[in-house]
Amino acid sequence: MNSPATTAAPTAAAQPATPPAPGKITVATTWLDGCSGCHMSFLDMDERLVDLADRIHIVYSPLVDAKDLPEQVDLGILEGSVSNEEDLHKVKAFRKHCKLLVSLGDCAVNGNVPAMRNPFKLDAVIERAYRENVDHNPQIPTEGVPRLLKTVLPLHAVVPVDVFIPGCPPCADAIFYVLSELIAGRTPDPITVTRFGA
Repeated sequence: MNSPATTAAPTAAAQPATPPAPGKITVATTWLDGCSGCHMSFLDMDERLVDLADRIHIVYSPLVDAKDLPEQVDLGILEGSVSNEEDLHKVKAFRKHCKLLVSLGDCAVNGNVPAMRNPFKLDAVIERAYRENVDHNPQIPTEGVPRLLKTVLPLHAVVPVDVFIPGCPPCADAIFYVLSELIAGRTPDPITVTRFGA
């Protein structure tokens, strides 16, 4: 597992592909190790997404075509835990380029399900996943898979985080509340609208 990953981590671009309209804040999102359910909750805002589209410009996300993280982003939203070298690179790039960083969902906030491997030795986890539980051609991949970290980490164990939104996944109402508060320049209190495991 020493080979570089085949999936690209965000790279900083000199300029965003499309400059945001005046009055809009720039937003970047990505998912790390997890199920991507928090992004599905983001999409569950339904018609409220139209309202948000008038106030934000998504400059980088699995939900849009932009492939480069701009040099300056107003708001970064990360879901998932930090489980491998690619996740580690993404988290550091987001912190470097985003004025505010949001930890979205229980995996990002505390490691949650991906961190269930932490009590076990990494070699034992890899052996179990790629040899013991495989019927055909068991082998440990050496190409195309990012190297796993010894332990799974929540985002704030790697970089400073500004806002924590717990939930598995947090509901669309909680995400909309936090985004609306941040857009308005206020500090949200996510615990009033969501909780761990919600």
